[in-house]
Amino acid sequence: MSIDHQHIFVGGQWITPSSQQRANVINASTEEVIGSVPKCNNEDMDRAVAAARAAMRNPAWAGIDGKGRAAHMRRFADAIEKRGDRLAQSVSLQNGMPINVADQLESAFVVGLLRYYAALAENMVEEEARPSPTGSTTLVRREPVGVVGAIIPWNFPVALQTFKIAPALAAGCAIVIKPSSGTVLDSYVLAEAAAEAEMPPGVINWVPGDRGIGSHLVTHPGVDKVAFTGSTGAGKIIAEECARLLRPVTLELGGKSAAILLDDADLDAVLASLPMSSVLNNGQACFSCTRILAPASRYDEFVEAIASTVGNYPVGDALDRNTVIGPMASAGHRDSVQRYIDLGTDTARLVAGGGRSNKDRGFFVNPTVFADVDNNSRIAREEIFGPVLSIIRYQDEDEAIRIANDSEYGLGGTVWSTDREHAIALARRVETGTIGINGYMPDLNAPFGGVKNSGLGRELGPESMGAYLRYKSIYQLG
Repeated sequence: MSIDHQHIFVGGQWITPSSQQRANVINASTEEVIGSVPKCNNEDMDRAVAAARAAMRNPAWAGIDGKGRAAHMRRFADAIEKRGDRLAQSVSLQNGMPINVADQLESAFVVGLLRYYAALAENMVEEEARPSPTGSTTLVRREPVGVVGAIIPWNFPVALQTFKIAPALAAGCAIVIKPSSGTVLDSYVLAEAAAEAEMPPGVINWVPGDRGIGSHLVTHPGVDKVAFTGSTGAGKIIAEECARLLRPVTLELGGKSAAILLDDADLDAVLASLPMSSVLNNGQACFSCTRILAPASRYDEFVEAIASTVGNYPVGDALDRNTVIGPMASAGHRDSVQRYIDLGTDTARLVAGGGRSNKDRGFFVNPTVFADVDNNSRIAREEIFGPVLSIIRYQDEDEAIRIANDSEYGLGGTVWSTDREHAIALARRVETGTIGINGYMPDLNAPFGGVKNSGLGRELGPESMGAYLRYKSIYQLG
């Protein structure tokens, strides 16, 4: 059955786009065309931004307080929850995410995220009186920054949309979303949920299309803030544009995170965590710990165990409940990952995988592990974004920290030890925005983001709301 959409969701309505162009949707597991969606143009984006600006003047949205916004958000969350299975399946079909992962991170996590920010909105103090040392009183107001332009990648399309939608709505903003052209079907499910929840017109708008309309959104005069998740290269271009416009921007970019295995690390715990911490979503996760730093004293033991475990992960259709490693999101991305694997075979010791799957169809590569990797090699320094791990030997903990920090990125990471306090002490020395002890999973209530080339600003936690607010001081002098 073909899933074909003819309209886009703008201004609270399903409207016919200006563009007549179409984009096919591909099943990453079979390479089959499973549907099509409009390929919008700048005129469509202009209509969406205008709708969002109108929402910022509409009393149905601009005239309500945090409790009113929270009520809208909870209805939206309820409507998404009813569509959880469809959301997860649409993502798995398009980008190859194993369905068990999609159920958790593209469905249940998203509902929880909206409800979390609804609670923050409900309790937000929008205006406070501050006594001045001069004896007067100043009113400090928290106001929405305005219209947000959000550009979403294909790897976690629903979760990463909600990273932006939830705090934006909680703060009282309106938002225009440009989803990745590789994952569009899920946006239609979210739009259906927004319509059912009777979100005020123009508060959330979805405009599918190519990078051209994304660029138009970033520089649009009607946009007050940009939120982007994607590659470091694209993020730098967006940062330059926003700097020129003096426009606030949040950038969540690439990573090449390190897992530091200490001498006393529990090997079974390390192996059990690899699907989440190192090869989540087939390795298509920005925070994945793809550099494995192993101590010389246990190096051979770690290499053998990791290679055996990763090399035996079931590779298959993303909708198969037994699949651990699904396909890459596209043919082009599969080829990119394969080129890195080919590079690795020339510079390191291949201990698992090493090539494309023998499946007749689908964008598959086998999960791959390299040992004896030099941290200066390309496979250790560049973000591969696939199920490819590099194991690097270190002699002592100081060298482990030096290797971990010797990267242009700083997004995630892990430290593994049976001595939790010692592991935390080492984690404090790693130059990164987030890091886990004996595992890794972002926390709704804590800021998520990177340092160095991994980005600017933070998502998640109450800190994220601050990026969607601006402050006004009213001095009462007489």
